[in-house]
Parts: sequence; C-alpha cells; structure tokens
Amino acid sequence: MGLNMMAFEYGDSIFVVDAGLMFPEDYMLGVDFVIPDMLYLKQNKSRILGVVLTHAHEDHIGALPYLLKEINVPVFGTSFTLGLVRHRLEEHSLISSALLYEISSSEKLKLGPFEIEFIKVGHSVVDGVGLAIRTPLGLIVHTGDFKISYTMEGMITDVHGFARCGNEGVLCLLSDSTNIEKEGYTISAKEIGETIARITAGCKGRIIIALFASNIARIQQIVNIAEARDKKVIFNGRSIEISVSIAKKLGFLKVADGLEIEINQINDYSDDEIIMITTGSQGEPLSALARMATGAHKQISVKKNDTIILSSKFIPGNERAITNIINKLYKRGADVIYEKISNIHVSGHAFKEELKLMITLVKPEYFIPIHGEYRHLSLHARLAADVGIKKEKILLAENGQVIEFNEKGGKIKEEVATGRILIDGKGIGDVGRSVLKERRLLSEEGLVVVNMAFDEETGIIIYGPEIVSKGFVFETETGHLLEDAKCVILEIVDDIATGVPDRVGKIKSRVQTALRKYFNFAIKRRPVILLFVIEI
Repeated sequence: MGLNMMAFEYGDSIFVVDAGLMFPEDYMLGVDFVIPDMLYLKQNKSRILGVVLTHAHEDHIGALPYLLKEINVPVFGTSFTLGLVRHRLEEHSLISSALLYEISSSEKLKLGPFEIEFIKVGHSVVDGVGLAIRTPLGLIVHTGDFKISYTMEGMITDVHGFARCGNEGVLCLLSDSTNIEKEGYTISAKEIGETIARITAGCKGRIIIALFASNIARIQQIVNIAEARDKKVIFNGRSIEISVSIAKKLGFLKVADGLEIEINQINDYSDDEIIMITTGSQGEPLSALARMATGAHKQISVKKNDTIILSSKFIPGNERAITNIINKLYKRGADVIYEKISNIHVSGHAFKEELKLMITLVKPEYFIPIHGEYRHLSLHARLAADVGIKKEKILLAENGQVIEFNEKGGKIKEEVATGRILIDGKGIGDVGRSVLKERRLLSEEGLVVVNMAFDEETGIIIYGPEIVSKGFVFETETGHLLEDAKCVILEIVDDIATGVPDRVGKIKSRVQTALRKYFNFAIKRRPVILLFVIEI
C-alpha cells in the first residue's frame, strides 16, 4: 500500500496522477519513509505537462516535493489538497517556485491531448476527486480513493457524475481495490458520529479523541457534539493544528466563536467541559497522545475519569505501538475506547458491494484494478468478471508495467524502471539493501569492536587487545567470554610471525573469522565484528 503514482501518456505528452509515499516496513530500520523511483519521469521530464492530485493523503501527495525538486511542472488539485501541499512545499523550501493551480469538482482541465474532468468522491479526507480522462482513443475513468457516501457535506460521492461517464461510453475503468476483501457496504459516517455522541454522553471527566489529522469530517462531527453540549474544544498536535487551520480557512470546518480554546486554558474550565482532539491514534512515539500516555506532555496529564477515544483503525504494523499506549493510558486511570471494543471508525475505501456498484455505473469495456496489494488487485479482477467484464478485458498490472491502448484494444506490454527510494534523514536513496542488512544485524546480534596496536619494528602488541561491545553480552554463567575472546585473538597474533608480508591484514582477516566462529559456538550469536589494528 502507498506509493500511489501513475503516468498517462499519449504521443509526446505525459501527465502524472498523484505522487505518494509509504511509511517504512518493519525491516527498514532507521528509514523515515519511502518514495517511488521516478527515473522514468526524469528521463522524460520535457514531455511532462503536469501533476494531477486526487486527494490530500500522504500516500498520494507525500512524494510531491521530491518530484518537484527534479521536475518543476504545474500541479493541479482541489483547494484542501493544495492547502496541505503548500505546507509540505514550505517545509522543503519549494513554495516560491511551485506552480500550483486550484481546480474544483465538475471542472474540466485541458492538458495537451487530454481533457480531465473532476468528479467528487467521498473518502476519509475532504475534497477528494476521481478523474474522467478524455483521450483521442476514448474515456478513461480513475476513481481515486473512494467509497459510496451519501451523507456528510463535502464527503458525498457524485454517483451521477460516474453514471454520466458510463452513458458516454468508457474505454477503461481504474478502480480502488483496498477494501475488496470486505463484504457489503461501509458504515455511514453519520453512524460513527452517533456512536461517538453516545459514548461521550455520560463522561464525567475530560474527553480526548485521537484521529487522523486529515479526517476533517470526523473533526466537524466532534465539534458539533461539543457545541450541542456547551463544551470547549482544544486542538492539540502539530498535524491536527495544521489541518484544522487550513480547513477553517477554506470553509471545510466550521467552529463557532468562543467554542475553541488553547491548551494553556485547559485549567480554566472544569474537566467535564473539555473535549480535546489530538494526534497519536497509530501509536506514533512523538505524538501528543503518546506523550500523555508516558506523562511527558507539558500541558496535560491523563487522570482518572478521563475518556480517551481512538477514532481510527489499527493499521497493520502499528498494533504493538497502539496497544502499548492503550495500556499506559489505562494505568493512569483513563477509560480507553478503540475499534476492537466499539464501532468508532469507518473506512474511507469502498467495500465489495460499492465496488460492484462503481463498475455497474461506469460500464467500462476494460477494467484495471488499482490501489492495493496483489491479492486485492486479483480479487477485484475476479469481482469485475462476476459483474460482467470479459476476462480478456481485465488487465491485472503490477508496478512498472505499461498498459497500452490503441485502435485494436488494450494490453499489458513491457516494463519501465521502477522501485522504491528510501528516505533517511536528508539522504535520498543512499540507503540500500546492504545498509538495511547491516542495521538488522546490529539490532539483532549486537556489535563487537576490537582495538589493537603493534610496534611497527618488532611486531609486538603494545596496546590491547581491547574488546568493546554494544548490544552483546559477554558474561555468562559458564565463564567469561571476554577473556576467552582475547585468548583467541592472541593465539592468532602469536601464530603469524613478524616479518610476514601484510601481517596486519592477515591478522585482521583471521581474527574476524575466528571470533565469528567462537561466538557462534559459545552462545549461538553472530555479532557484527569491527577490528581496528594500527602499527606505531
């Protein structure tokens, strides 16, 4: 999941849909995030007409600064999407040179041979759009991330817009596959709002709700609950504060005068008057909620009668961090509500019946499942066949594969260079498999450093061998590994006579091998071994 980025090409013209990142997998130790390999775009940058963004989630806009550093082309998006993009570009000192153009749903954009119409879609972020792309060969529909939603202002999917495309005649539908494994329909956002209202009705203390910062519709529901019950709202956490500020400025979030207070005013009101909306629903270690759980938050301490709601799903890979925070919050006396014990989150991606409906509305000749792991794409392809799409016209493509349409139809052709670029601090792509392997070994097996100095003339040891370890235990119940390891080194030094060509190199090589075998035999460990040998 993540790294959403697609190029549409006709003749000498290319435009790009989205430029997303993904967060590192467990084995990517020390990596901040991952972006797509953009080599193909760099090789063809003179042909790129622009980037069109479907919505404001990081897996669709997060890599945009790295693209614009290489290829400064126009960027098109809705007002809220561009609001968050501007903030990202300011962080990268790119805002002054960026070419940002706001579009709205139902608007049409002309880019070379392409005419792009924007269709409003409901998702877990406001102001999302799907794309109707008119080309010389026919109409292509790209759903973006969507669910079929009929409630919540700013989150309603324009099913009539997709149906109009179907009536016009659609060459190919590219549809979100994320929730293909989910039967039925998504729960309505209205139901979630009612659940939150019911949970919070009897709370005696403060209410703290953690959620995704971009979920403006959910934030509006909570603000409405606070206003109806004459409570005060606090927004706490950097990403929440940024999203709220942008949403209020653009009119997507309405907060009545006097309803919002600052965090430093919290003690001016009784506990049952406070609702705080914050970050940390995924267990992020530096988030506001994580700091509350550990007692490190400077302005609020969790206490008995506080009710804390995690209004989001547990993203795979984050479960341990989330449950760790939940346990710490319980230890501080709070009551914690989360998805496993209450229905307080709804997905922003269509379930199976909604995916069927999209195919039925659009009536495409060809179908391409997108956005998901291979199993999701495969299951979505089966669903399309069940709905009536001919199997030979379902194109199941993987990353990097080129799908070509001509007068004879569509097919999967050759591949272009693609892959993942790891971002580690300010380093872009300088962390590869070998570095990740070294980090994994260091984390699992530890480090042993051996320091020695020889007299250059006599070859006698004048310092060491000194052994320093990190993350590696020498002391055991059966003896002192440190002393035994030194003996292994000294035996090798004695065995290689002075005057032997490249004596130091031979000593280092044999010590490396001998220590590796010794530690593996003695305690079944394979630490990373570094030798520093000098002649004085």
